[in-house]
Amino acid sequence: MAISALQRQQQLALLRYWRDHRCLNFPRGPVGKHNALTDVPGVRVGHSTLAQGEIQTGVTAIVPSHDNLFQKPLPCGVSVLNGFAKPTGLTQIDELGELQTPVLLSNTFAVGTLFTSLVKATLRDNPQLGRELPTVNPLVLECNDGWLNDIQALAVSEEMAQQALASASTRFARGSVGAGRGMSCFSLKGGIGTASRSLPALQATLGVLVLANFGTLDHLTLQGVRIGDRLAPLVPGLIPQKDAGSIIIVIATDAAVDARQLKRIARRAGAGLGRIGSYWGHGSGDIAVAFSTLRAESTVDETQIEPLLAAAADATEHAVVDALLSAEAVTGFRGHHRPALADLLDQLAAAL
Repeated sequence: MAISALQRQQQLALLRYWRDHRCLNFPRGPVGKHNALTDVPGVRVGHSTLAQGEIQTGVTAIVPSHDNLFQKPLPCGVSVLNGFAKPTGLTQIDELGELQTPVLLSNTFAVGTLFTSLVKATLRDNPQLGRELPTVNPLVLECNDGWLNDIQALAVSEEMAQQALASASTRFARGSVGAGRGMSCFSLKGGIGTASRSLPALQATLGVLVLANFGTLDHLTLQGVRIGDRLAPLVPGLIPQKDAGSIIIVIATDAAVDARQLKRIARRAGAGLGRIGSYWGHGSGDIAVAFSTLRAESTVDETQIEPLLAAAADATEHAVVDALLSAEAVTGFRGHHRPALADLLDQLAAAL
């Protein structure tokens, strides 16, 4: 499809900025200290990665606090933007508004294994679970990494889940790591991305982590600029990707908000996806989960929630950009390949 002279000028300006600054981050508000989910105090992230030939997969753990979450659950809300997905735990969160476990991310066929891992982890701290105590509600979210990973190998293990949980830290890798190892995004290499926004009016922070595995190259939009048509000639043999495969968005904040408000905040992640070019196509499971680390008796007034809604959209957009720019190229199952966006932008910028 032909583009206008103005669009071409915008593309050139974007590429010049990339060449000169090696980043594409134009936030609409102040960012957190490290521009990461873990800028929210108490939140940690860990990975376990398998990169062995046709096995390209892994696990990512999001640990919301050091507390026993089963005994001290956090307020949590869920927004299912597009329901082509196989998660566990969303139904009870939607009903009760509580997060009882860390969040584990991986590929679609690993959900059962990760569910069991979280049950066992909760049992260690709560030995009467399922007897004198109620059962637990593990939260496991997935995307299909079957293009780059031999998903039938069922390579994800409980040991990997425990490794991801044990390694959780405030500083963590992004891109082609953990659950993001085998993920594709806009026909390029996707994976783990993150961003955060500081909210001075609320004396709070909002952070986002995405597992990005969605989008068609011709719809890719970076900072409002359609760029896919400039990238496509650089990868003539690229197998196109549909706007399918899914994205998981995990939002954390230390603002005083309840489960209903968190559901509203989670829904705004969809605005961020739209800005980067997603239309939530058939076959895509697009799910946003938002939790607060603050168990507050009183919550932010509804008229003051606007900064959180705007930050959720903005940080989601830039978390996807972060995933794309952080990811390294990967070749995996049956020789399938996904190139890195940063490498392609370098090629285009060098030709200016």
